[in-house]
Amino acid sequence: MTTTLITGANKGLGFETARRLVAEGHTVYLGSRDPERGRLAAARLGARPVVIDVTDDASVLAAARTIDAEGGLDVLVNNAGVEGRGEGNSVIGAAEVTAGMMRELFETNVFGVVRVLHAFLPLLRRSASPVVVNVSSGLASLSGITAPSSPAYGYPGVAYPASKTAVNMITVQYAKAFPGIRVNAVEPGFTATDLNGNTGIQTVEEGAEIIVRMARIGRDGPTGGFFDASGPVPW
Repeated sequence: MTTTLITGANKGLGFETARRLVAEGHTVYLGSRDPERGRLAAARLGARPVVIDVTDDASVLAAARTIDAEGGLDVLVNNAGVEGRGEGNSVIGAAEVTAGMMRELFETNVFGVVRVLHAFLPLLRRSASPVVVNVSSGLASLSGITAPSSPAYGYPGVAYPASKTAVNMITVQYAKAFPGIRVNAVEPGFTATDLNGNTGIQTVEEGAEIIVRMARIGRDGPTGGFFDASGPVPW
């Protein structure tokens, strides 16, 4: 039996990923900052709720202790994230972004990933087939966001793409440091979720496809890569 933790999973891509993995036989810990929302979401899916706020050391360590005591972990999906939009659901551009905004967003998207990885590495290293999936974004691709022909080129925001580019670097460095763990970043595509005010053009079913696929890879699967549903994504 494969045991999986998904952070930020009480809605959106995390919830759909949990639904799919439960259906495929995983024991899924549905991570949520809000205990009641997490409990209700987990009950709908037959998952196990666990309270985890990726911005809080004590919360992350408590979740790790709970999952460790209940048998350990095989797959970690770092899904929790924020985009940090402004008034009227507008993207905060270069003229408006501040260091404080960057710091707040990085606390979840970047430091949160490292915080969770650090807490759960001892559990993953005891697994026979450990996997980490870091949910990134096509906006993290420097190749894409600098190419005028790319849909990402016109995105005016600074903080979100920068945070996801940092996640990609974290992915590569952890993959090199822990060759026994399959560690990859994924690009779900522009999916309609609360993160972007439901402005995305994909459904959560479409967006979750690559997350689920990479959560299910075996010991001979890729590591240190960046993938979308079509295959590798240029850095």
